[in-house]
Amino acid sequence: MAWLLFLGPFFFLSYGFANWWTATFSHPGTVVFAWESSIPFVAWTIIPYWSIDLFYGLSFLLCRSRDEVDCHARRLCSAQVIAITCFMAFPLRFSFEKPPLDDSIYSAFYTALAGFDKPFNQAPSLHIALLLILWVRYRAVSHGVLRHLADFWSFLILLSVLTTYQHHFIDVPTGALLGLFCLWLWPDQGSTPFSCWRFSTSPERLRLGTRYLAGATLCTVFALFGDGHGWLLWLLWPATALLLVALNYFGFGPDGFQKCEGRFAISTRWILAPYIAMAWLNSRIWTIRCPHPVEIVDGIWLGRMPGRKDMRDGRFESLLDLTAELSAPSGDWTVHYLPWLDLVTPDATQLRMAAQHIESLRSQGPLLVCCALGFSRSASAVAAWLLLGRHAASVDDAVTMIAAHRPQCVLGMKHRKTLEKLQLTM
Repeated sequence: MAWLLFLGPFFFLSYGFANWWTATFSHPGTVVFAWESSIPFVAWTIIPYWSIDLFYGLSFLLCRSRDEVDCHARRLCSAQVIAITCFMAFPLRFSFEKPPLDDSIYSAFYTALAGFDKPFNQAPSLHIALLLILWVRYRAVSHGVLRHLADFWSFLILLSVLTTYQHHFIDVPTGALLGLFCLWLWPDQGSTPFSCWRFSTSPERLRLGTRYLAGATLCTVFALFGDGHGWLLWLLWPATALLLVALNYFGFGPDGFQKCEGRFAISTRWILAPYIAMAWLNSRIWTIRCPHPVEIVDGIWLGRMPGRKDMRDGRFESLLDLTAELSAPSGDWTVHYLPWLDLVTPDATQLRMAAQHIESLRSQGPLLVCCALGFSRSASAVAAWLLLGRHAASVDDAVTMIAAHRPQCVLGMKHRKTLEKLQLTM
């Protein structure tokens, strides 16, 4: 109730102020595609459009703990603040005229809406951002028919922002991106990513972060100053994904990918979708000639991140996932997740922890130790286990044993030095 007493007035006051502010501009901009003129005006969709207010208030009753209430409220508040800031910094105007409603039974709803909602607050659509946050909250507590009903009504609300002539298309994906960002910013489990920020001094991480930042900048430049037809605006999606990955290398670390039990949170899965897709494709291209895992010693297998088909044959009882950027397949096996950033040499502490996990999991049956390719991160973890378990007398012996079964492995000088440092602590 305390959150609602704050968020209700805050919504209308801040939204109204943004409307007033944007209206002071003599020529607010418009971003509209030619094909949008064929979108029909559907008067009755004002009902689902308005219904988000009811869903907004009731959503707090679906929270079952103080932490859930606070997390949900922070998401809604963050979406409001960011959207209002965008409305004021980049004012846009809706350019279509609504057809006359005469004495339609829906005209009262449109009249009430026009009383406080002017055609200026456009991208990102706050309606869509809030809808996504609310949809996640309702899906978390609904099952069966109720979940399908929540999905269906949410879809109607999404369509209604276009068919009530409240938003242009560009507002929808930008609003969805804002909603996903707020879900990522305030995760269901664990602390907010910014509380985990530690600026890295690792040359590897800084170099890779800079490359991803350059990619994000390039995508942004093409999106904003590209062909002028608008379709390049979709590059803002990979630009956002690459920016977030860059920040993970600079300071958030593997926790910025927000994997839980080997699976991505819904926010990360969608925000990083372009990057995740390319990472998966890259893993398949590089391993096209060696797609299958190999057994290094009894019950310890080494390979790339498997697909569901690879795990379906029941060969493995457990999986040690060392990736931060790929999602592990779900199934009837045990998944342990130790996230390591791609192309960053693990330190001795990480290697020791991985070796301990391997030793613990091997008692359950055949174990697959994997990373994206099965060439470096997973190979160094198996090498650490070989050393700590005294299955190999030296680092050279461990590397030779692995290379004999998987010659594509890449364990360079930095990996060897870290393994030697680990061996000295035995």
